[in-house]
Amino acid sequence: MTKWQPYLLLSPLILLGLLFLLGVGNALVQSLGYLPAFNMTEITLKYNRQVFNEPALFASVKVSLVIAAVSSVLAAVFGVVLCAALTANGKVRNKVLQIVRIPLLVPHTIAALFIIMFFSQNGLLARILFHMGTLDAQADFPAILFTTNNIGIIMAYLWKEIPFVAYFVLALMSSINATLGEAAENLGAPGIKSFLHVTLPLCMPAVNKAFLIIFAFSFGAYELPFLLGATIPKALPVQAYIEYINPDLRHRAYAMAMNGVMLLITLVISAVYYWLSRRTYVKSGNRFG
Repeated sequence: MTKWQPYLLLSPLILLGLLFLLGVGNALVQSLGYLPAFNMTEITLKYNRQVFNEPALFASVKVSLVIAAVSSVLAAVFGVVLCAALTANGKVRNKVLQIVRIPLLVPHTIAALFIIMFFSQNGLLARILFHMGTLDAQADFPAILFTTNNIGIIMAYLWKEIPFVAYFVLALMSSINATLGEAAENLGAPGIKSFLHVTLPLCMPAVNKAFLIIFAFSFGAYELPFLLGATIPKALPVQAYIEYINPDLRHRAYAMAMNGVMLLITLVISAVYYWLSRRTYVKSGNRFG
């Protein structure tokens, strides 16, 4: 029993991993045009070539990358600032922290609803400014939703990702600040200098990992780009879904080819995440081993 106990404990994870690999394998096969249910049995790279030759694909990839990059960078910056504020004030175990945690519990679809309610041209903020006389009409409120600048999508991601970064880094930053940070201040370093030269550099591995996690998620996420994005160009996950539900069932091969592009980019991000983790582990071993 002792010999098999680790495998039994890991069995749920192994099962989920096998199901994931099965789904990925099925998608890759379908991207090669093999869909027997639709009388498509010829293995070909035609669909992949056509997808890569389609300008709409590169436009969709660009939209997804811009959304992911901008939201992730801003979330990392403001998440670190929030984490530093909580650590400096010692508010790591009180009601303020519980309030900060609320966005993490809210689904992305609800976050999209909040953004629409507050920041659309018929939303609460536009109505308030109109009744205050700041706007001549509600239509004068800046259009930040359903536009090609994707500001609404980025705002929704920031509302959820900033607390995530803060929580991801908080334990490490509070520990470093309570030891090395205080030591630096006792030796005469100002608080801000101690944070920038001692605490923040030691927290950067955790910040980098948080950045990669939210980048990968926001790149492949469907809900917010679908609910708040522009009609053209669409984010890559939305475009892949549109191809998948196309009445012409042969378009599923195109959808799977697009999913293959997302998978490839996500694997690159995962490889970078692993490299950072391995690098941090080696440095820690060299420092303390």
